[in-house]
Amino acid sequence: MVFHTVPKIVQQFFPDRVWEMEQDLDSIYLTFDDGPVPGVTDFVLEELSKRNMNATFFMVGDNVRKYSHLARTVLSQGNTIGNHTFHHLNGWRTTKQAYLDDFFDCDEIINDVLGVQPKIFRPPYGLMTGAQAKEIMKTHQIIMWTMLSGDYDLGLSPSKILRKSLAKTKAGAISLFHDQEKTRDILPKILPTYLDAIQERGWKTAIF
Repeated sequence: MVFHTVPKIVQQFFPDRVWEMEQDLDSIYLTFDDGPVPGVTDFVLEELSKRNMNATFFMVGDNVRKYSHLARTVLSQGNTIGNHTFHHLNGWRTTKQAYLDDFFDCDEIINDVLGVQPKIFRPPYGLMTGAQAKEIMKTHQIIMWTMLSGDYDLGLSPSKILRKSLAKTKAGAISLFHDQEKTRDILPKILPTYLDAIQERGWKTAIF
């Protein structure tokens, strides 16, 4: 079951994490997690380019290592790069030090390959402990989401994903999609229509 939004009461427990950009009433913040992945990230970049849009890509360090050219292409097209750990770790199942080591390894590979130092972080699955978050917030802003598309859920139809995603997107929203293997077939069925709808609503896309 996919919860397309996180209840406000849950968000209030984590006030230091960014859930939406309430002050930005003419934009939305498109974000993509888990890439770069050949054939998927490329598609996302093409669709963004068609509409003169940009997005924030929270990259898995191991994918940056394997597909460094694609990571460079993401950056060269004016997008922002964020840290998503090196091995896509679940913070609740990982010790503090192991999680932080993986986090720093992701920062290092992004810096080595792209020459940039990430300032934003998104925990895989949205899960991390308070101790992990406390350390990471010393150097990075933790970006969560307003709308979770559910594009990775193979049990959801493209029409339902699109309908729910558009219904839960509002001005200032942080929209979360995935450029990964699970979304290879679903993204072409939902992302172009979603991006067109954003334009039709008169919203710009902003990056962190």
